[in-house]
Amino acid sequence: MTDPYRTVAGRGEARFEVRGSEFIGHVAPADTVEGAEAFAEEIEARHPDATHNVPAYRVPAGEASSSRPGGSAMLREWSSDDGEPSGSSGKPALNVLVQRDLRNVAAVVTRYYGGTNLGVGGLARAYSRGVKEAVDAAGVAREVPHERLSVVAEYDDSGTVRGIIESAGVEFEADYGADARFSLRVPVDEAEALRDRLRSATSGRVGIE
Repeated sequence: MTDPYRTVAGRGEARFEVRGSEFIGHVAPADTVEGAEAFAEEIEARHPDATHNVPAYRVPAGEASSSRPGGSAMLREWSSDDGEPSGSSGKPALNVLVQRDLRNVAAVVTRYYGGTNLGVGGLARAYSRGVKEAVDAAGVAREVPHERLSVVAEYDDSGTVRGIIESAGVEFEADYGADARFSLRVPVDEAEALRDRLRSATSGRVGIE
């Protein structure tokens, strides 16, 4: 799958109260299951005294989540009620992502209990609202599928390799240690051509994963 998809434009947060309980919705882009879970752990660490931190995410599933984030048609959709009544929180949070056709996104709704029970319906509305308002705060963007490449070159080739990467206009980070290592985020449609250019320019000496 190389068609553009809808995701959040960045991180977003929204706060509101319902009958004394404070809710904080959080969303962030996430290309992998690991990235989504790391975001959930980050929010839990930020709010360790919260009554609940309810997570939900839609990200590429399986091996594609690590090698071609955004490039797989298969999505993993997951949520947890985190101690709230079954079906009252995680599923409503996830349903917002589904209904808005958002993918490569993670959400967490934090709740500080205010002393009044909201009932299953009230909870569902509150957790849905948390995700909706956080998405509104972040904004929605159309993204093309990318994959990540790791490029390793000897120093004699590093200038050539960096020049090709820069001319391709892709996102990258460079690390110069025992050898030169470049971490790239490349549109799926452009990745194979870039691999070929790098191998050709270095007579196959460059390592690409």
